[in-house]
Amino acid sequence: MTLLDRVARSRTTAALASPHGVDHYLSRINPMWAAHEVRARVVDVRRETDTPGAPVATLTLRPTATWRGHRAGQYVQVGLDLPGSARRMTRCFSISSAASGPGEEITLTVRSHADGQVSRHLVDAEPGLLLHLSQAQGGFTLPVSPATPGIDPLLFITGGSGITPAMSMLRTLLRDGYDGRAGRPVTFVHYARSADDQIYAGELARIAADDNDVTVHLRHGDARFSELDLHRLAPGFRAIDTWACGPAGMMELVRAAYGESPRLRLEHFKPPVTASRSAEGDVVFAGAALRVANTGASILEQAEDAGLSPAYGCRMGICFSCTTRKSEGTVRNVLSGAETSLPDEDIQICVSAPVGDCVVDL
Repeated sequence: MTLLDRVARSRTTAALASPHGVDHYLSRINPMWAAHEVRARVVDVRRETDTPGAPVATLTLRPTATWRGHRAGQYVQVGLDLPGSARRMTRCFSISSAASGPGEEITLTVRSHADGQVSRHLVDAEPGLLLHLSQAQGGFTLPVSPATPGIDPLLFITGGSGITPAMSMLRTLLRDGYDGRAGRPVTFVHYARSADDQIYAGELARIAADDNDVTVHLRHGDARFSELDLHRLAPGFRAIDTWACGPAGMMELVRAAYGESPRLRLEHFKPPVTASRSAEGDVVFAGAALRVANTGASILEQAEDAGLSPAYGCRMGICFSCTTRKSEGTVRNVLSGAETSLPDEDIQICVSAPVGDCVVDL
């Protein structure tokens, strides 16, 4: 760590930069300078498919030095400042590249959705676009590596965009010297709507052709996941270490096929986000002498809807730029679901939703 890094991350500097935080000022000098937050530049955009209405693109991101790296299979929260919008939109995407180290480039593979503002913007992005990232998250990971080869086979079952975390795992194994002939064969089963909608088609064809004991099965069109088909592709699958990711309906079929087998690991496209269960009561913004009906959204969103302009940074619960004193009431963290009712406590208003009446010093 350089002297500049130590100064930027020191408690003294943080106190001097309050309430916005040192990263707020560093970004004004250079958007890629950060002491705590993670930002990334898009350095390349490559189309994977051109399916009408739902094209897919892989974005290569160059993160700031604050990126701690990721394990194969993890996801990241992405924050994007959309043109003409005063709010930062955040969405979660699985990392599709092999496991990374601190500061290393990563890739995200994104499918555009008609009603998805963030996904549409990312798929059509140009190099140079600045994104805000969380650190890597999630436990849908691969615990084995060439250094711990084991003897058991591996099985991946994916559908649609659920292929991305599995590809991160497969790429990591192959990059790090995996060789299934040593006793750990891999079966990779993927379901796509059509051959034209197949993500990573060329790469999967090359992997299937290589002498590496990786067997690739691609199912297109009317081919749907079935227990009978899986018996043919991977006999004794319930005893095989399996990672499955895809649409909810497909995941329910996979879960039923495996029964109580402890070898199955499931992941859905998006991690669960816990919304407020109650939209009752009022939110009082004490500093503005303003009272509004609680909508159940985050306090930051409700404040903005009321015409206020609170300070914020990442809008993902990472940077603490939006920390504000709550004097009364209960709030729920929309990411973890944890509730707190302590009086006169500091909360992050971007990820805190009121539960009933609440008073904040805004």
